[in-house]
Amino acid sequence: MSLLDAQPVDEVREKQRLKRRRIVIATVTFVVLLLGFLWWELRFWPEERIVNRFFAAVESQNFEQAYAIWMADPNWKQHQQKYERYTYYDFYRDWGPGGEFGAIHSHKIEHSSNGGSGAIIEIQINGRPVTTNLWVEKSDKSFSYPPNL
Repeated sequence: MSLLDAQPVDEVREKQRLKRRRIVIATVTFVVLLLGFLWWELRFWPEERIVNRFFAAVESQNFEQAYAIWMADPNWKQHQQKYERYTYYDFYRDWGPGGEFGAIHSHKIEHSSNGGSGAIIEIQINGRPVTTNLWVEKSDKSFSYPPNL
């Protein structure tokens, strides 16, 4: 078969092939954009989840559990000397009913941002107009106050 003996182009079949190609390209583009959006929205999900667990413990006034979450050590009572820089009593003064926020009844995560090795989570506590920032270390999910950036 030579070039001069080529079959004529079937325009209907060609239009169907182009339509399928456009659908595949649009679908792949949509999926890539959707995955990018989901990654962007959920990039701080582990840190936000642990902050929600922390505040659930504080709101239920289970301060020992909240301190264990803060220090990322459920067995903190067995080696309290390890946490002399921020003891349970200091923690209770900060987050207990007599702390800066009083008794905490509600919280809402307003914003999260990358801080290098950790995430800075901005929280609204008890519906106050002023937010508070917490630092969550990505490696072990321990808490602290964010460094001055």
